[in-house]
Amino acid sequence: MDLTTYMQTDGVGLAELVQKREVTPAELLELSFTRLQQVNPELNAFTKTRHPQAVTEAAYLPDGPFMGVPIALKNISQALKGEALTSGSKLLASALSDRDSNFVARLRAAGVSFIGHTNTPEFGLKNITEPASHGASRNPWNPDYSPGGSSGGSAAAVASGIVPVAGASDGGGSIRIPASFTGLFGLKPTRGRTPVGPGTGRQWQGASIDFALTRTVRDSAALLDVLQTIQPEAAFQVPLFAGSYLETLKQAPKSLTVAFSLESPVGTPVSAEAKEAVRKTVKWLERQGHRVEEEGNGVDGIRLMQDYYIMNSGEMALVVRQLGQMLGRPLTKDDLEIEGWLMAEAGKNVSAADYSASIASWDRAAAKMADLHQTYDLYITPATASAAPKVGDLTHSEESRAMLLARLARAKTWQEEQALIYDMFLPSLTCTPFTQLANLTGQPAVSVPVHVTAAGLPIGVQLMANKGNEALLLQTAAAIEQSDLWIGMAGNPNFAN
Repeated sequence: MDLTTYMQTDGVGLAELVQKREVTPAELLELSFTRLQQVNPELNAFTKTRHPQAVTEAAYLPDGPFMGVPIALKNISQALKGEALTSGSKLLASALSDRDSNFVARLRAAGVSFIGHTNTPEFGLKNITEPASHGASRNPWNPDYSPGGSSGGSAAAVASGIVPVAGASDGGGSIRIPASFTGLFGLKPTRGRTPVGPGTGRQWQGASIDFALTRTVRDSAALLDVLQTIQPEAAFQVPLFAGSYLETLKQAPKSLTVAFSLESPVGTPVSAEAKEAVRKTVKWLERQGHRVEEEGNGVDGIRLMQDYYIMNSGEMALVVRQLGQMLGRPLTKDDLEIEGWLMAEAGKNVSAADYSASIASWDRAAAKMADLHQTYDLYITPATASAAPKVGDLTHSEESRAMLLARLARAKTWQEEQALIYDMFLPSLTCTPFTQLANLTGQPAVSVPVHVTAAGLPIGVQLMANKGNEALLLQTAAAIEQSDLWIGMAGNPNFAN
């Protein structure tokens, strides 16, 4: 197999060739590392690679549905025994995992070859991937731009052809945002569908879920067949899908009723290109015989984001406490990047009652979306309000960091501190305001690559369905994949370079 063929073949296709003995896992590994050596110096997709270990493991891979397929893991929550899991933090640079996470163990049983861990922002808090500890990842479509975050390194690895599939996680859009920015397919499954474990069953109170970024719909479908599970220790459970997600792709979606919105849920601007991506999609759906209506969802988006940041603040306060215990000293502002530090400081002052009230608002939003899905099978929005920002545009300068710290010092109430958190994230939120809703309601959602901007950058459309209905999202996305809407890697000028 030559490198071009490797790059153009998805994970399911590579596994089929391994089964037919037309290529070996060792040969696929070498092709993957050849591509990595070509592009990773510029893209900075990986924080750590493991060529010698992967070569040794390739001789003993289980005969699973992804046997021999090179896969990358995200450097947060996806623990691989003996490898560092830094979560993008300099404080965890030497923290080695003592066992595979349950998520990784299921991938291992499927026969994959783990080639390394991909870059992520510190503690997965941002929609870009520019951690101080590992440097910025860059977009294969144009390296001046970000691949998004927090699964930005994984997106760069897949969109550049290093691997057909990469592990990712999504606590506020961290699969769908980089998918939109890099022309990939990104599925966030239903809450509880793919628990990580052990001991991490309540990631961000259920907002965060682990899955993957892929170039094809069938790779995501086949991976969901592998990764859906019920773990007794997991905090959230969802009934297993009785059939095969991969097999459901053979069925076209029946007549659908679809709602769509072009408006930002937090009242921020939405680019003309993002709106055009949605309009193209809904017009295509209408031509397929589906009924489409413009309709809002009734959720107070600003209030929901405020409550989301309260959860983030509480989570970061706990992270800082645990890190301090691990290091045997209190942490200071110089130990963390500004986002994590401010959230941790603000999280110390939120009462248990206010924290509980914020989580309750997620349930009210879930009820509104459940009502919406009594009428509409799908809810469609832009995946992101614009194409990818330039590298550095959303990273705070030393000057802005100092201003934020000074404002924190002046804050007299926890409400003022939370207002600071909202304002700190507002530039990022303006770019990506659509994805957080599905995290807080627990619904499945996908980003589908359907548009290339005049500047030559991809932008996706988000489809949401009722809880447990990944099959409908996959079927609809597979139909789009067969249409002229789907851009895939054909528009990526650097994919074959």
